[in-house]
Amino acid sequence: MIPGRGEGGEDVPQGTVVAVQANFYQVRLLGGGESVLCTRRSRLKKLGQKVMVGDRVMVEEIDEVDRRGAIAEILPRQTLLERPPVANAEQILLVFSLAEPPLDPWQLSRFLIKAELTELSPCLCLNKLDLVSPSEQAAWQERLQQWGYNPLLISVEQRKGLDRVLGQLAGKITVIAGPSGVGKSSLINQLIPDATLRVGEVSGKLQRGRHTTRHVELFELPMGGLLADSPGFNKPDLDCDPTELVYAFPEAREALGQGACQFSDCLHRDEPNCQVRGDWERYDHYLKFLEEAIARQELRQQRPDEEEALKLKIKGSGERVYEPRLESKKYRRRSRRSRHQALQDLVEEVQSEELES
Repeated sequence: MIPGRGEGGEDVPQGTVVAVQANFYQVRLLGGGESVLCTRRSRLKKLGQKVMVGDRVMVEEIDEVDRRGAIAEILPRQTLLERPPVANAEQILLVFSLAEPPLDPWQLSRFLIKAELTELSPCLCLNKLDLVSPSEQAAWQERLQQWGYNPLLISVEQRKGLDRVLGQLAGKITVIAGPSGVGKSSLINQLIPDATLRVGEVSGKLQRGRHTTRHVELFELPMGGLLADSPGFNKPDLDCDPTELVYAFPEAREALGQGACQFSDCLHRDEPNCQVRGDWERYDHYLKFLEEAIARQELRQQRPDEEEALKLKIKGSGERVYEPRLESKKYRRRSRRSRHQALQDLVEEVQSEELES
């Protein structure tokens, strides 16, 4: 158990939040590997500090019998991923399959770009190598190396290559992501038998699976490190500044590092003397993703009136959320006095009509 220091100078245990359920938090204490079920101090709630999976926290008043405590402080975060909500992750393990469903370059590229746009390091893992020929495996290996990646080829079914995956994950907090039906849950069950995740069957008609994971939880790996699943990450969006998109392509970053473009705001389409465009395989992907990023930016610029009707609320996790401003009467509840007055007017009106009749 590695202690910190409380406000009074006393030793306070530190730990990592591995699961969140309503207002309760499962914290794995550092050093001993013990788990404590915690609540959150009301002070943190008043400050708007949200506790997330992956947070490093200080725990007070641990009941040694019931193994319960209270989170007193959230330590500074190194990274923050909003979808899935995970703090302090270091890398993203992208899992795809070589067959059933077949590997789609466009979908793969989209996931890779989304991973590159985070603060985390992407690691690519290709499952079901037993379903394709050695020549096809080699072709994909060579192709992805040109993209700037060195994928791990594995077979969860035959337990091939799992040691390499464990070595990549050891000692780090990793988020696992990828489309449905590629074997993410099966891989987690092989790496961490105690995880017992449900496995979604692949639809024969659509050649994709149903995503069966319901919440984010960190699972402890046998060689050290924590692994988080990522529900709801089936179709990653590309919400970024259009001028920053090119840096999400490793093959383009290399060219930019060699001075291939002389303009800092170049979009690498029709600009003069730009040496980035046109000479790499995923350039067409870049152009289509760029159109999407520009469209998102223009859409935000066309909604000033809507944003004026909203107020910005920053949550404890740093997430920016817009809520309606309560300026219009339709958002306000009528006071008891006004409701009583309206009822009295109605009674007097009815009495007046009865007298006239």
